[in-house]
Amino acid sequence: MSYCRQEGKDRIIFVTKEDHETPSNAELIADDPNDPYEEQGLILPNGDINWNCPCLGGMASGPCGSQFKEAFSCFHYSKEEVKGSECIDNFRNMQECMQKYPELYPQEEDKEESNAASASAAPTEGSALTPEMDSTPATSNVSSDSVSPTDNQSSS
Repeated sequence: MSYCRQEGKDRIIFVTKEDHETPSNAELIADDPNDPYEEQGLILPNGDINWNCPCLGGMASGPCGSQFKEAFSCFHYSKEEVKGSECIDNFRNMQECMQKYPELYPQEEDKEESNAASASAAPTEGSALTPEMDSTPATSNVSSDSVSPTDNQSSS
């Protein structure tokens, strides 16, 4: 005989072998293509951001969700020549918030990525490349235990 038990927020359903032998009578409901809460990708048909998209990895919720939404919205709707260049303060606020919650937003992966990125980073303000340096491979002071950007790429 099957039965159900509640444990906190969870509901546990026990079924018998006989329960599994009978075909399911569950009916599937057709998806509404205009439902803005369905998983339709990052951008909804009307051009809005789908904050429920699994591609955002839950970043739109949690303690830094509002900062993430502000920064991401600013970048998405940016009309600047360098897209998102006016959003630096928003991204800085988001980063400062994330640093307050290291258990939710781990920093270890960021260290590995920043080492790899620094090996191939574009020149920053205050540095300059001469034309001949621009076309030659760059040498780097990065330690030998760091990972080159191509080591992390997978073939498609």
